Amino acid sequence: MSEREPNAPQHLEPAPCKVLLSTTSVYPERTGSGFELAALLGYDGVELMVGIDPVASDIDYMVDLRDYHQVPVHAVHSPCLLVTQTTWGKDPWTKLEKSAEAAHRLGADVVVVHPPFRWQRDYARNFVEGIRRLNEETGITFAVENMYPWRTPRRPSFQAYSPAWDPTDLPYDHLVLDLSHASTAQVQSLDYLDAWGERLRHVHLTDGSGSIKDEHLLPGEGDQRAVELLHRLSERHFSGHVVLEVNTRRRGTRAEREEALGRSLELMRTHLGQSMHQGSRRR
Repeated sequence: MSEREPNAPQHLEPAPCKVLLSTTSVYPERTGSGFELAALLGYDGVELMVGIDPVASDIDYMVDLRDYHQVPVHAVHSPCLLVTQTTWGKDPWTKLEKSAEAAHRLGADVVVVHPPFRWQRDYARNFVEGIRRLNEETGITFAVENMYPWRTPRRPSFQAYSPAWDPTDLPYDHLVLDLSHASTAQVQSLDYLDAWGERLRHVHLTDGSGSIKDEHLLPGEGDQRAVELLHRLSERHFSGHVVLEVNTRRRGTRAEREEALGRSLELMRTHLGQSMHQGSRRR
């Protein structure tokens, strides 16, 4: 890892947050492997990524996976990626309403949402108010994630999201901090932590090197000072969710993937002041 990992200070108070595994962190394995590895390694539960693996949109099956592995689903990531444009239909509001229904059935309390793409003009026009309405009407926390300007070697910046890729100055009640997205935007996640204050509800712990690609490196492998961020969350007694959302495709075997996810869990627990034995008792 490129980031030095100081020992956790003895006075560090354990953060009351839950430490989750995103089911996308096991890709190209299937969603069921996310539940299996979360149980095996001792995560407090999972964040269900809907759509990349088609089976993840079958909520009856997700209920069965949850119950079989005895792994809670604490968050649902709505299908708002380019590759999930037809998951649960094409209407973006229907997708969010179905995400709330899935959260209720699975026992999750958070739905993660990306801002609209720029070409989704009608959706973008009413997005801020619509998210507020969903928060009020569904009983589920809809939290909006920071994104980034798209960049290519020939085009230094393209604003692909509306009303903005940076949610800081918009009146959302709940926000999701993604460290890889911050790195791609060439922003420091610690600056978001200070700017957002109590609006921070959910963290995608990952990393990036400032590349034009959204890398989702293991925490500590990039430029986002992930260990320091964990310490700051603990100092603030952060009570939301901290979710490992990383790309493990280069781990060619299950054993290599399991080792990477286990090592990341240990880093998270250590620098949040938590015991590695907490996972099986926090469900």
